Amino acid sequence: MKLISSIKELKNDLALERLENKSIGFVPTMGALHEGHISLVKRCISENDICVVSIFVNPTQFNDKNDLKTYPRTPGKDYALLTSAGCRYVFAPSENEMYPEPDTRNFDFGYITQVMEGAHRPGHFNGVAQIVSKLFEAVNPDKAYFGEKDFQQIAVIRAMVKQLNFPVNVIACPILREPDGLAMSSRNVRLTPVNRQKAPLIARTLKESVNFASNKSVKEITNYVINTLNDEPSLRVEYFEIVDKDTLEPVTNWAQTTHPVGCIAVYCGDVRLIDNITYKN
Repeated sequence: MKLISSIKELKNDLALERLENKSIGFVPTMGALHEGHISLVKRCISENDICVVSIFVNPTQFNDKNDLKTYPRTPGKDYALLTSAGCRYVFAPSENEMYPEPDTRNFDFGYITQVMEGAHRPGHFNGVAQIVSKLFEAVNPDKAYFGEKDFQQIAVIRAMVKQLNFPVNVIACPILREPDGLAMSSRNVRLTPVNRQKAPLIARTLKESVNFASNKSVKEITNYVINTLNDEPSLRVEYFEIVDKDTLEPVTNWAQTTHPVGCIAVYCGDVRLIDNITYKN
């Protein structure tokens, strides 16, 4: 595995790989890697000749400066995990390397960035589009892999790929969960021991709501999820919305869509966690 910190060196190395007609897969991360990330890496390795993983905590996608400051950083552990997984290149640039000057681009992806995460984290998706577009330019991958826990982000990245004409196939990979159901997240390490015990209620409640969906309305399911979680003192629901998988338009009755998805953000103590679940029609 080779560790690279400059865009120029990365481009040069990957150009040599392409001369041998090797396919390039890419997994962008912000580090603090866990088995969810490694599942993306393993899939990338299985479907491409070369696997590139980036590690960069991107400042432009944090609307909360404290969240940026406290975001976990574990480079030594990350490199060891990626070496074991079989990653070929790790791109770990400095902030100055990625932003030698401020990125003033403002993207317009319409409705998909105005709801849920977009409504509650102003500027977040613009920052995501800034950094992912820069990384795609540096890596020029054939395929890029993202976890479905960041459901709305995948929709935004696909819109960006279309808008900027990137020749990359965006691949969504299933959520990996802890044995107790909690969606794997780099932020989980910030949970206190007590809150770590409470956090799995999020996934458990979502799963239970699917069982009720066949004979309950969308509104009843929404109220059930929000009320159940808010009844736990350690948890506070920021939003829970059932939306169409492709358009992210809100669903008010099950007949509206064949692919309803419930998306949620919950504060567990002071740690913000997101998750989602698909409802069967």
